[in-house]
Amino acid sequence: MHRFFEQLTSRISAPFTAQNSRNSKVWPCRCGQSLFFRNSQCLACSAALGYQPQLGRLSSLQPGVQPDNWLLDADPEAGLFRRCANLDSPAACNWLLPDTGRDLLCIACSLNRTIPDLTIAQNHERWCKVETAKRRLVAQLISLGLQVIPKTVDETAGLAFDFIGVDLDGKPPTTGHANGLITLDINEADDVHREQVRVQMHEPYRTLLGHFRHEVGHYYWDRLIGGSYWLEAFRGLFGDERTSYTDALERHYQQGAPPDWPQHYVSAYATMHPWEDWAETWAHYLHMMDAVDTAQGFGMSARELDLDFQPFAPGTLYDPQHPGGAAFLAFVNAWIELAGMLNELSRSMGQPDFYPFVLPPAVIAKLHFIHLVIQQEGGRADEVLQDL
Repeated sequence: MHRFFEQLTSRISAPFTAQNSRNSKVWPCRCGQSLFFRNSQCLACSAALGYQPQLGRLSSLQPGVQPDNWLLDADPEAGLFRRCANLDSPAACNWLLPDTGRDLLCIACSLNRTIPDLTIAQNHERWCKVETAKRRLVAQLISLGLQVIPKTVDETAGLAFDFIGVDLDGKPPTTGHANGLITLDINEADDVHREQVRVQMHEPYRTLLGHFRHEVGHYYWDRLIGGSYWLEAFRGLFGDERTSYTDALERHYQQGAPPDWPQHYVSAYATMHPWEDWAETWAHYLHMMDAVDTAQGFGMSARELDLDFQPFAPGTLYDPQHPGGAAFLAFVNAWIELAGMLNELSRSMGQPDFYPFVLPPAVIAKLHFIHLVIQQEGGRADEVLQDL
């Protein structure tokens, strides 16, 4: 037991004593204080901070030649930047954008088509929570090399968000995706409301980040699968998306998921329609990649733990002969061990499981398919695996 804690302490302290890696989730301020993804000001020296999404790092800032532009302490040669105009709004955005052109909003904030009604006092905190989750999503998409294009740039292929409440008739909006527009009921940012809905819907897990990862999965299905050469392979793995979505929705809420769904799907909702199976599996892929990436960024690794579980074999992959298959399989097996450890930590605090899901072999094949699609589109998913 002593040896385990000694190893754990060593792994956790590694980012503070070693040079930051690509997947680091903690960065040093110029004063030496540790900085985290959400920080906009150093708590030790009060330095201004900014997150540069293309570089994937948070840095303390030095004033530039103009009052509203800044240089990165971490990379002064990267050019001049401006802080997002939403920095001092309830969104509390700490992102940077290049000091070129007339743009005032960073890439994440420029995706907003509708922000919450700020005449409602509660919406200030709700919007902050929503934007915090959205920035985490967008940062991950960019790190994977996926294109993030605002609808203001490309109405047809772009992405946008509506964060809205009840309409004039008192009817709440429906969270969902349509033609690149993701709509979220702003009440989802209220913890009590979200938990009530989770219990009502018999869901093991419901978060703002989970919503965004699921809905953006629909968006990227349109961009990467629909009409592409991946489509037939998708149908062979997830099912034929041409089946009636309306009928599938009605059947799901009347009859529920089939009894054997845990053997084939990542969640009960994934059984509803091939589009939902894709979106649910896509969301879990992003969950897994970000969680393992974060753990590795803090120097933690479950691979050194001796947990009793049967690792997945190459035959569970979508393409067992793919050159990157071994790296992906190592990632999946590391995730299973890490999730097991984190579940036990949650239980030790009397909290629900960190990851209340069991991944069957059929889902591993779907996850591998999604990884291959993302790797081909963005060219950086394999880079993440190499760092894990």
